[in-house]
Amino acid sequence: MRDRDTLYGLFGMSTHLAAVFTKAAASTRGEPATDSQAGAHAPTVSLQELMRLHGDASTAVVLLVLSMATVLPVAGVGTVLSFAIFGLAWRWARQQETTALPQKIGGLTLSPVWTRRCLRGLAWIYTQANRWLKPRWHPLTDDRARPLWALWIAVMGLVIFLPIPFGNVLPSLSLVALCLGWMFRDGVALLLSTLFGIAALAMIVIFSHVLLQTLMKLIA
Repeated sequence: MRDRDTLYGLFGMSTHLAAVFTKAAASTRGEPATDSQAGAHAPTVSLQELMRLHGDASTAVVLLVLSMATVLPVAGVGTVLSFAIFGLAWRWARQQETTALPQKIGGLTLSPVWTRRCLRGLAWIYTQANRWLKPRWHPLTDDRARPLWALWIAVMGLVIFLPIPFGNVLPSLSLVALCLGWMFRDGVALLLSTLFGIAALAMIVIFSHVLLQTLMKLIA
């Protein structure tokens, strides 16, 4: 009965969040498609406002919002947010819940274009979570596995910190999958997080090899 109640609770949560972000995204329709065309009154949201839309926040929700923000095409955002991700990794390992963002980070406001994209992205994520995620592979979501996932979060934060072109995408996807897996107690999503992360690490190896070869040619 407990597993059934948990499943119903997760189903209700994902359905509610999908509806919340779908409605929020719908409120931005009809706005210009580019920043240069966006008017002064175009809808925008801050990271803290994205947190409030989730209702009951948790460390996983905070990490999910930060992970999505790391792909913003704004110089330095990924670097700054990577330090916040390191901090969350520490708290994750110690089972210390985080329900809010630091004021400077939470006050980061998305442009009208990225507001729409982020809201639609979150609506899509929770719609898919409602469709595919469910409690399974319980050992991966056990509290005893927290230190390992905390280390994984820190590794992905390091990858995000590195100045690699488009290098934030894969580690961000890895962290999003990790957050969803933890929120919905779905070990399959955590496995997907691992696959995204391995791909991100492989990209670093390839990028480093290409960079080294280029430098050797320049020196020769």
